[in-house]
Amino acid sequence: MKVSIQGVRGSIPTSGSQTAHFGGNTSCVTIMEGDRMIILDGGSGLQKVTLPDPEVKRVDILLTHFHMDHIQGLGFFSALFDPEKEVHIWAPSSITHNLHSRLNRFLSPPLFPVLMRDLPCELFLHDISNSSFEIGPFTIMSQFVIHPGATVGFRVKGKNAVFAYVPDHEPALGPKGLNFDKKWISGFELMEEADLLLHDAQFTTEQYGKKIGWGHSSMEDAIQLAVYVGVKRLLLTHHDPAHSDTKLNEILEALKSKHTGQFDFDLAREGMEIELG
Repeated sequence: MKVSIQGVRGSIPTSGSQTAHFGGNTSCVTIMEGDRMIILDGGSGLQKVTLPDPEVKRVDILLTHFHMDHIQGLGFFSALFDPEKEVHIWAPSSITHNLHSRLNRFLSPPLFPVLMRDLPCELFLHDISNSSFEIGPFTIMSQFVIHPGATVGFRVKGKNAVFAYVPDHEPALGPKGLNFDKKWISGFELMEEADLLLHDAQFTTEQYGKKIGWGHSSMEDAIQLAVYVGVKRLLLTHHDPAHSDTKLNEILEALKSKHTGQFDFDLAREGMEIELG
């Protein structure tokens, strides 16, 4: 299984640099197993995604939720404008509006010039919740997690590895806070003993104290959570866009110094490719 990171919500370049080391695109990750690809989230990083085989007919996009930084790339994804393509979009269900009506709010004027009904691809929409389903060689679990609005995380099992994707999550807001008890941890089953976890870590501990309830995690909380659920490797994502590359590297150095020898963690970076299994 190969995990490729196309967008992490971004950092700002260090002074004097033209590009951000950690990346400026918003959330998007692709997973390959053999010649089959699935796409997690449709942020601006989706524009960088190319299909492994131009002849492939089916494309699957799995959305964690409908905040703009996770869907803003959809309208610029070439497969949606290809009449030869069959595009499947999977996204969390809502008790108030179906998936079609929520997508249509974005893929229509004034936010976007092309109406969803005019997209030439063959479009299939799938409402999911606490669900399990299969796409090609992938077995996928979705589960609601703590974040404003209907939001899920994903656990993707390939032939020889498990990848957990929880990019927007505030586990410390659960009923037990960080006094971990398996049955109370938001998203525990998604993350448990995964080979790789990509998890929200927008804030420093100091920042988080002023942002409780915003739906995002501190880096320290994400590390504690990953240790508790037993993941083999953690990538911290959803970087605060106000943090420069220099600031992020300083934070990472401090975290590495504090957690020396515990387990493997790093900051996610746009362009990363990780082979699992």
